[in-house]
Amino acid sequence: MNIVQPAAPPLSPDLIVRFRAIVGDKYAVTDAADIAPYLTEERNLFHGRSALVLRPGSTAEVSAICKLASQHRIALVPQGGNTGLVGGQTPHNGEVVISTRRMDKIRDIDTASNTMTCEAGVVLQIAQQRAADVDRLFPLSLGAEGSCTIGGNLSTNAGGTTALAYGVAREMAIGLEVVLADGRILNALSKLKKDNTGYDLRNLFIGAEGTLGIITAATLKLFPKPRAVETAYVGLQSPAAALKLLAISQTEAAGTLTSFELLSDIAVDFSVHHGIDIRDPLAAKHPWYVLMELSSPRDDARSTLEAILAQGMEKEIVDDAVIAANLSQRSAFWKLRDEMSAAQKPEGGSIKHDISVPVVAVPDFIEQANAAVVKLIPGARAVPFGHLGDGNIHYNVSQPVGGDTADFMSRWHEVNAVVFEIVLKMGGSISAEHGIGVLKRDELPGVKDKVAIELMRGIKAMLDPLGIMNPGKVL
Repeated sequence: MNIVQPAAPPLSPDLIVRFRAIVGDKYAVTDAADIAPYLTEERNLFHGRSALVLRPGSTAEVSAICKLASQHRIALVPQGGNTGLVGGQTPHNGEVVISTRRMDKIRDIDTASNTMTCEAGVVLQIAQQRAADVDRLFPLSLGAEGSCTIGGNLSTNAGGTTALAYGVAREMAIGLEVVLADGRILNALSKLKKDNTGYDLRNLFIGAEGTLGIITAATLKLFPKPRAVETAYVGLQSPAAALKLLAISQTEAAGTLTSFELLSDIAVDFSVHHGIDIRDPLAAKHPWYVLMELSSPRDDARSTLEAILAQGMEKEIVDDAVIAANLSQRSAFWKLRDEMSAAQKPEGGSIKHDISVPVVAVPDFIEQANAAVVKLIPGARAVPFGHLGDGNIHYNVSQPVGGDTADFMSRWHEVNAVVFEIVLKMGGSISAEHGIGVLKRDELPGVKDKVAIELMRGIKAMLDPLGIMNPGKVL
């Protein structure tokens, strides 16, 4: 997709020299081939352009970049691991890219406070490992955790597979360090759980997608490391059956139920057929599946999971199930789930939706959306899967078998319209965890409270009066 905005002012050779001086010649990228990886994203939906990528190594350097950019009205696009899915990290109109990947230090781990202070460029998987090294858990978990960064996770308010128990990224951050558009540094890296000294400025920047400032560091919550983790793969007949199993699981497992993923048979088939070393863990096929996980500080997770599944079978909710016997089998279960997005690519065009509805409404949403999509495009294949425990479904639609990909993809907004209509009717959200970026920017005013939009615009104008921070994104 090509996003048309007013072109950024051209960078003069003198300005390039001045920006280069801030980060050093080695970390100012001007060669077109070296810039290319910063201009596209995973789905290949968006293609940007930029004459300069800056790779600062400190908050002070980010501050200096913003001061210079503000003085000359140079637009900036912050970028972490470049794993975003809505075009928010792409320089669509020649903006300067600020890559935070070099800012990869873990400044502090405090096991007494159960906090960890990370710079924005720390890769999520590294943060998870460093927490584990001190017998703690940092629970945020995403398919892209090997390359996404903490700054990007917070800027998009990432969700993931453990939000059911631990919440989304917003709920895992206690404090932030942010560089504002004019170069001022907001230092709010508090470890305090109780601090009622005015407005909670932290939450302005989490989920703002870099439009209000650049997150350079964060103080994150750590949790006790589970002593037992048990994972089951379940076959059942319908989302309604899965909802009943969720209710049983929440009652029996209490706070130890950490993941509850709903998987359609077609999503599983795609993973099995197109993934590497992926197989269906159950001998027979089922219309729907659940991947569920319990994490307990005691050694009772196995018996609890067995009791849940036994009750599900007695009530004829569960048709079949297998519990992972070891870490290798657990990893295989999760690999099947994690590969679902990538496995859709060989099937041709795929129109994506990252929606949420009240948990109780998920079965009705899927039924109504399936009917609406097929009515709009006969032969279209709905591929729903996602986080049933928090009502977040990745409702993807693959092109008809043998259909024309370009023709199918040209109907992206038509398909969005019928799906979003059902979502809104059910009191849901058109963006559960991927953000707005540019992909959903034009839909936002039609689905968001008008006063909320006015306040958002007012905050943007106050913090970024020149409009240089990730322009054209969200608003």
